[in-house]
Amino acid sequence: MNKQLSILVPVYKVEKYIRPFFESIFRQNIPDDCYEIIVVNDGTPDRSMEVVADLLELHDNTMVINQENQGLSVARNTALECAKGEYVLILDSDDLLVDGSLLLLLDKALTTKADLVVADFVNKSDDELETFEPIQNDIIWEEKTGRKLFMENLSPYACYVWRTLYRRQFLNENHIRFVPGIYVQDIPFTHECYLKANKCVRTNLLLTIYREWGEQSTCKFNMKRIESISIAMGKTWNLRKTVKLSILEDKKLQTNIFTTFCMLLNSTVKNIQGFQNCIRAIDYTSQYAPSLRFTVNKRQKMISLLYSISPRLLMTLWYIKKRRK
Repeated sequence: MNKQLSILVPVYKVEKYIRPFFESIFRQNIPDDCYEIIVVNDGTPDRSMEVVADLLELHDNTMVINQENQGLSVARNTALECAKGEYVLILDSDDLLVDGSLLLLLDKALTTKADLVVADFVNKSDDELETFEPIQNDIIWEEKTGRKLFMENLSPYACYVWRTLYRRQFLNENHIRFVPGIYVQDIPFTHECYLKANKCVRTNLLLTIYREWGEQSTCKFNMKRIESISIAMGKTWNLRKTVKLSILEDKKLQTNIFTTFCMLLNSTVKNIQGFQNCIRAIDYTSQYAPSLRFTVNKRQKMISLLYSISPRLLMTLWYIKKRRK
């Protein structure tokens, strides 16, 4: 029987959270023969795989792939190459699914044959999760084109892949994969999907509980993260060359990347110790995203001009301004 859904699960250093994560998958009321779970053990050094070994053995629809640690992007790509489902859901193994939500989302995807079905999520800390009871409001389903979804719903602050069902054929036909070796691979992946998708569905259905915890790599701002964000911005900016955009779509893409660019500069000044290290950080950005040119408004144009003339001068002025506050 053909699988309707492939759930892709990279695993790395999530020993404390991985069991409730898998338990939330198995509470979705989807028959095992309708979906598969592809687990990629990305060389985790802890007991993550041991903690859920008994759970996985109870379900014949699970596949475990063991590989040396290569990072989240490569683990996701590995799982994508093995997936057989009509739709794929790409999850982080420290989060949770809201009970019964995935069945509703999958039914809508199979009925509409949409390229993307995008749901809602909520952020919760460990302490908040102890008393949190998800409440589904009246569910609204809205069909849109990918471009309209991009214009109306894609925030640069929430380019998360784990809130969306992707039609696997759509990803394969457009050769959409994650950029290897970077932390913030969701940014270029999500922008490309939205800009290339045709039929999409947006819903207020609450699908994912994003777990906030202090040891996540996403909480660490360092040179490696600066390099990753710079690569992600460069890859996203290059979509302007490969996808024909309208004037408004181009402005939206520029503004999204500009938002990320300013966040990067602010976070660098705040978290990277020493002026010379901040200069080193902007060198990363100018190396991996050299062609950024923002033209939507006067502020963008001014910052873009400084960046094009001298990234180091821009960082110097940014450093002085932020440190005076």
